[in-house]
Amino acid sequence: MKQSGFLRFLILLIFSSLNIMQLHSQSTPSQLTLEQKLKDHGLVDVAGLDSTICVSLMYAREDNFTGVLLYTDGLERAYLQPEAASAVVRAQAELGRISPGHRLLIKDAARPMSVQRRMFRAVRGTPKANYVANPARGGGLHNYGLAVDITIVDQEGRELPMGTPVDHLGPEANIDAEEALVRRGVISETERQNRLLLRRVMTSAGFHTIRTEWWHFDLVNKAKARASFRRLDF
Repeated sequence: MKQSGFLRFLILLIFSSLNIMQLHSQSTPSQLTLEQKLKDHGLVDVAGLDSTICVSLMYAREDNFTGVLLYTDGLERAYLQPEAASAVVRAQAELGRISPGHRLLIKDAARPMSVQRRMFRAVRGTPKANYVANPARGGGLHNYGLAVDITIVDQEGRELPMGTPVDHLGPEANIDAEEALVRRGVISETERQNRLLLRRVMTSAGFHTIRTEWWHFDLVNKAKARASFRRLDF
């Protein structure tokens, strides 16, 4: 009986040790990387679906319009809702068909609310705040993984001239007066045609434009996002 009791004790001790090791090996939600949280929310790596799509996240560096590093844990991949990621893949296919050698370059994609708050704090009280969705009002479609900031690169990986850099805050980036901008010499006709090429391939894949940013595209409107998708509240 004493031997049997000792064996039971030993077995319980082994199982307890294994459970403790398993608990230590599992990350708590606060310990998960941003990339893992995006995956856990069902988002997918766009370039993982099509390796010809380029990614260079502008908020993973300090040289963005806020002057602040926003993706602080080294995020390098662009994540979107599966529907939006598939649409980018379709846009790349269309770009390859009509302009061989050119590729899409994603500058920002899904953006969690924690990053949105950091972004808004960086520009609050300045004119730049007019260009940033207020997180207190629910943020924007980036915060659902349904918007993408994107441009086109050539065969050498150089961004096509678009008249302004991505994330230029000003009327020069508007899409509703481009012909007038050409007439005034603000942008060139080549730059306007490059913008039109980008809009052509993105809208053919189901994306929608916004008036003030030639590089920004939404897959759905905000009402649809709220009704059918989870906001990235982390």
